[in-house]
Formats: sequence, structure tokens, C-alpha cells
Amino acid sequence: MTDIVIVRHGETELNRLGTFRGRADVPLNDRGREQASAVGAALKGEPLAAVLSSPLVRALDTARPIASEHGLEPVVDLAFHNIDLGEWQGAEKKRVEREHPDLWELWINDPDRLEIPGGERLAEVRERAYRRTLELVEEYRDRRLAVVTHRSVAKLLMGALLGMTEGYFWKFYLDNAGFSVVGHREGGFVLQTWNESCHLCDRTVERY
Repeated sequence: MTDIVIVRHGETELNRLGTFRGRADVPLNDRGREQASAVGAALKGEPLAAVLSSPLVRALDTARPIASEHGLEPVVDLAFHNIDLGEWQGAEKKRVEREHPDLWELWINDPDRLEIPGGERLAEVRERAYRRTLELVEEYRDRRLAVVTHRSVAKLLMGALLGMTEGYFWKFYLDNAGFSVVGHREGGFVLQTWNESCHLCDRTVERY
């Protein structure tokens, strides 16, 4: 069986302030760096063969403590890049809700139908992450690897691996620096762990 540990990056100031991040390359804040160290320690006992990461600094700086515990360096993989939020990138969520109520309504209630001006659709993110994960299952057969990515990517990918199609985006919750584990065996993918967060000293619920 091939195991994949899917890690959400640590906290940034934009997380804390309720701002859409997208591909804005913002660093971890102090709390996020503590979370990255904590998840690295939590995964120290896992026999990881590789640590892959989104190219954004908040993901890479979460991946480095994980990789260093295993004598590895994180490998950038664009398939796990964050969703491109187009015109919403860097915008306060409350402002988007106020200025674009129709789009906000879709974001909350039917995000699979949402098309953000200049951005990616959820289906596009799901497809690129899913296809790459199928390749990784073959590349790392019978081994374990970690993928450090973003909330949207992790949720969409997990749904795809478990055979879901649409309507599940808001049914998954993920903490910053929480991790999940999915295994691949002959019968397909099996969820082993979801949003493990016992290594985190505190949690902040981020709804949307």
C-alpha cells in the first residue's frame, strides 16, 4: 500500500485577518512557524520517502521541518499549487460578500458552479491534483510520502480520491498544519486519518 500524508500549511496573517489568499505568496506568521515545527515533530516517526510541496512560501516553510526530520528537502510540485482566485486574491472576505453578493452566495452554497473572474474553477484544481496523485502512487509504490498544500487543494483532492464528485467542498474542515492520511491499495483509496491536529496547542476555526 502507498500512503500519502496530506498537510495543510501553517497560519499566515491573511488567514488570521479573513482575507482570500489564493496565490498571494505570503509567509507564515509566528504562530504558523510554531505550527510547522509541531507538524514536523508529529510526523518524525513516519517513514517518509519524499516531501512534495506547493511552490508558495507558506507551504514550503511548512514542508521544510517535515522533510528535515527525514534528511530530505521538499520538492516543489505545481500540481499542488493553491487555487488561482483571480480578482479575489488578497481581498477581504467581508468586502467580497458586500460587493459581489451573487458570487458570494455561490461560494457559500454552490462553489462547484462558481467562476471567479480571472480564477480557476474547483473542478480544474481537483483534476490537476488528482492526476498527479495517481502518478505518485505508482512512483512511490509501497512507500509513504507527504504533500504540503492548501486548504482548497487538500479538500478537493481528498474528495476526488474517495470517489466524490461535487457538493462536498464545505463538508471537509482542515486546521492550519493539520494533516490527513490516505492509503492506496488494490481496491482503491482508503481514508485513514482526517485533520489530525493533536500536535497543535490551539485551533482557530476558519469557516469560509
